[in-house]
Amino acid sequence: MIKPIVTSVSKSSTHTFSKYTCEKIYLLKGLGVDGDAHSGTKVKHRSRVSKDPNQPNLRQVHLIHSELFDELKEKGFDIKEGEIGENITTKGIELLRLPIDSVLSIGDEAKILVTGLRNPCKQLDSLKQGLMKAVLDRDDKGNLIRKAGIMGVVLEGGEVKTGDEITVKLPEEPHIKLERV
Repeated sequence: MIKPIVTSVSKSSTHTFSKYTCEKIYLLKGLGVDGDAHSGTKVKHRSRVSKDPNQPNLRQVHLIHSELFDELKEKGFDIKEGEIGENITTKGIELLRLPIDSVLSIGDEAKILVTGLRNPCKQLDSLKQGLMKAVLDRDDKGNLIRKAGIMGVVLEGGEVKTGDEITVKLPEEPHIKLERV
């Protein structure tokens, strides 16, 4: 079994859809990624700001599993790390199966509290036509599966870089399945 690791980190200081890969990022406790447009205690995603700018920011950090890129490649989409807006790309961890309130410890100090699923939006199709449909699926009961990653808030700040190991601490049971945030 592969040990869960960070394969890439990305950020953007403006509200661009794609983020720029970099050597390392710094997570700020209670805020998000230092220098990223989505950092802050209040919601920063434009669609949510337009509804209520005083909502708490449950989407400070966006994580995607690199295995999704492999799946998308099989469907004809060559997606690079950071292109669909994630801050941290992981390998060896089933992010979508984590329950709400799982804690991801990354590197020496950083800790992220998992808050929910990323709800994919139409901007995916502006990157590559048909991409939004490619990150959605249905389970055997017909329930929608959102594959575009998970969101979290920063519990403990610290540096995060490629190659950092990730450990997962699950919350006490009963576990609550991730929903979109």
